Amino acid sequence: MSATTKPYHIGRKISRIRELKDMKQEALAQALGISQQSVSAIENSENLEEEKLKEIAKALGVSVEAIKNFSEESIINYFNNIYDNGVFNTGNYCNFNPLDKVVELYERLVQAEKDKNEYLEKLLKVK
Repeated sequence: MSATTKPYHIGRKISRIRELKDMKQEALAQALGISQQSVSAIENSENLEEEKLKEIAKALGVSVEAIKNFSEESIINYFNNIYDNGVFNTGNYCNFNPLDKVVELYERLVQAEKDKNEYLEKLLKVK
């Protein structure tokens, strides 16, 4: 963390959580029943009343503790742990070339068309 960033700036934490949830200030403002400018003011505040923090946490779908304890490092560690501990690292790796499967399917379709043509030619010869 840089020396210019305060370790406990609740507004920045709210802003970052909102951004991670792909939520615009306007959406948060609507959920809270306030203006977008008020959300901007909140995100520029170093501290907030506990009741206001509870409302914001509910609107963001997180706990008050999640906001208070939020840090970029914890998010990076969280996703690294998920990846390393098997949620994304399931060991199910593709052991074939998908392009080979496409070619195989194409060849089967071509063969089916050839078979259909042969059958139709036989029908025409019978008549």
